[in-house]
Amino acid sequence: MEFCPKCGLVCVSKKEKDKIILVCRKCGHKIKEYKPIEIEEKIENGPHNDIILMEETKEILPKIKTICPSCSNKEAVWWMQQTKSEDEPPTLFFRCTKCKHSWRED
Repeated sequence: MEFCPKCGLVCVSKKEKDKIILVCRKCGHKIKEYKPIEIEEKIENGPHNDIILMEETKEILPKIKTICPSCSNKEAVWWMQQTKSEDEPPTLFFRCTKCKHSWRED
């Protein structure tokens, strides 16, 4: 970033006759001896850059003996969740281990 020596405003780049120069937007002063800074970075792949694919995680929920309303299977997993206000009891959810149908009991 270069500043105009006359007025102090930041100069902007402009292409003029196959050359890049800096020009002040306010007073028009030109800085002709300008070489843009080139930044180069070499990135090497290492073992820390490898992508690791993980297997799908399976839920570890407690099981209960109950009858699924969809397929009549006799086993389901269950969990509780607060779905209403704090002074109300939590809702009990079930998911069939066979057909994955979910239902709840308030």
